[in-house]
Parts: sequence; C-alpha cells; structure tokens
Amino acid sequence: MADTGDIDDSEEAAGLRKIIHVDMDAFFASVEQRDNPELRGKPVAVGGSGGRGVVAAASYEARKFGVRSAMPSVTAKRLCPDLIFVRHRFDAYKEASRQIRSIFEHHTPHVEPLSLDEAYLDVTEDRLGIGTATRIAELIRQEIKAKTKLTASAGVSYNKFLAKLASDQNKPDGLCVIRPGQGADFVAGLPIRRFHGVGPKAEEKMKRLGIATGADLAAKDIDFLRANFGSFADYLYRAARGIDLRPVRAHRVRKSVGGERTFSEDISSGAALRDTLENIIDIVWDRIESAKARGRTVTLKVKFTDFQNMTRAKSVPHWVEDKAEFARLSRELLEEALPLPMPIRLMGLTLSNLDRGEDKEAPRADDAQLSLL
Repeated sequence: MADTGDIDDSEEAAGLRKIIHVDMDAFFASVEQRDNPELRGKPVAVGGSGGRGVVAAASYEARKFGVRSAMPSVTAKRLCPDLIFVRHRFDAYKEASRQIRSIFEHHTPHVEPLSLDEAYLDVTEDRLGIGTATRIAELIRQEIKAKTKLTASAGVSYNKFLAKLASDQNKPDGLCVIRPGQGADFVAGLPIRRFHGVGPKAEEKMKRLGIATGADLAAKDIDFLRANFGSFADYLYRAARGIDLRPVRAHRVRKSVGGERTFSEDISSGAALRDTLENIIDIVWDRIESAKARGRTVTLKVKFTDFQNMTRAKSVPHWVEDKAEFARLSRELLEEALPLPMPIRLMGLTLSNLDRGEDKEAPRADDAQLSLL
C-alpha cells in the first residue's frame, strides 16, 4: 500500500496534487540533544519538572518508556526515573525552524507551516524542475540533516490528510508514499487512533461503538457518525475514505497566538482545572512573547467528553500589557465558566485581535497557534 513510487504526469493532469508533509523527529528534544552532547542517547523531556509541569516534547529514548508530550511531568518521571528534564529554548527551535523553512522554499513557494516543526508542501510544480515528489522529499530530508544535524520524516501523497498519515508511518527518519488509488485501502488498515484528532477518549468511545480501524469507520454512515460525534462526523466520514480537498495554503497569517492541551484523562474538578490553566498560561505567554504579538482579546476554549466545544472570551480596550494581565483575564474566564456541565478532554488559550500596525510584523503560522501536544 505504501511504496517509493510517485504521482505521474497523467495523474497530475487528472487534477491530483503532489503533496509532501514533513515532520521533524522529536524536534524540541532533538535540538536539545544536538546542542548538548551529554544528552545524546539519553531519555530527555522538554518541560518543567515541578508538580504542575508538563512534557512539551520527549526524545525517542524517553518514548520507549511511555513518556509522551502533554503528559504531567510527575507521571513521566514515574515511568522513566532517569528522565532528564530541560527547559524549553524557543529561540533555538525558531532558528532551526527558519533553516528548515528556507530548504522548503528552495523547492516550492507553496509551503503551509503547521508549527515550528512540520509543514505541508505542494510540489505539483517545483522550482527546480525535479518533477517527482518522492525525489523532492528525499532531497529535503537530506538537506535538513546536512544543514541542521536533525532528522525529518516525510509523507508523500495526493492530499494533505494522507500525506500527514504517511509522514508518521516510518518514523523516525523515514519516508512513506501513498499513491493515487491506494488511499482508501491504506486508511482502512489503520487503527483508529492514527486519525488526526482522535485521542484516547475518542478511541475508547469508538471501540465501544465497534470502530477499531479505518475500515470499521468507513462502514458507518454519516447519520450514525453525526449522532455520535456531532460536528466531528463530517471529517471522520471523509477521512475514512482517504478524501481531503483542502489546498496547501502558503503564507498564512494567523489571527491568534495560543495553544491547547489534550489530556490523557478527562478532568472536571475545579482544582485540577485551575492547575491546568496555570500551566497553559505559562506556555502560551512564552509563545506570545516569542511571536512579539500584541492583542486585545483572550479566549478560553474547552472541549467536553462529548466532543462539543465551549469558548469564552474577554476583550480589553488596550493591548494586553503583560503576563499578569493575560493570566488575570484567563482565570476570570475559567471562574465564570465553573462549574462545568461535564468533564473536559481539552483546554486552550489564545490571544487574538492582534496588532496589524505597519511597524510590527504579524506572527507567522509557525509562531502563532501551536499545540501543546
């Protein structure tokens, strides 16, 4: 189902695109290991090690013990007693990301960054006239390793959804190609957890409904999915068939700066919600400062166990001045929402209504909306 072939000219003429998804391997942790030889080959977690700390990224050595991003640091330490925690260095990650972006743009102007460490590329028409997406992906991975001393995995396919699945197929430092005609079969054989947006709780619910694989999902009609998953249903219906019509959007400017965290276990108590919020405040404010963003609106987002979202926002007439004001507005939003009607599986914060002045560069997509996962 996955091979090293390519999308040929006849397939392009039929309207199919050549899409590459590049995803850096354990990016934050790999930068730390690259820059500090003493960390190489050891289990490393980027994040705080205190009681409220959370793992922002984990090296592959740490992942062998079950350590994952978004995991509470105390849990990670229990799983891996030798785990080494390091504080994040966003300047170093952004510099590596800039190097990687320049490599992408050497091959195509059609680059849609998702975060500092991953992006979609549309190479249907590539700048160097190489012609095959597979060869371009191989060259990009080689150039990244040569210039940054970091490894990347890549997926090649005819739409964004499949390219992203493919990039995760042979990690780390791998390449996977899903050709036209293979998408539905490829998706059918995947465990449902591999679908983007399906977390542990969603997986548990799906298994209760008899959905364990992509094939199981494809067997459910849209009415069944809407009845059980609400607005998430349309995405699931298309994804189960390998369908994704979204174009690669280059030079996308975000309208907000923020982040969100999906929990390994649902939370509902006020104390746990408040502790989680404090952690998200710390991480998001770092990103706001890194992006040099100024905004007037703070938004709290939560996703309940039934996958329904709730958002609450507060705006001020001036720019949010500092972390203290951002934190105060965030806490007020949570307190006004309590008590919540049911447990939540996700919480996020954003700063929006951003400054668009001529003297200030708007945050780029890689700086703006990053998952805490």
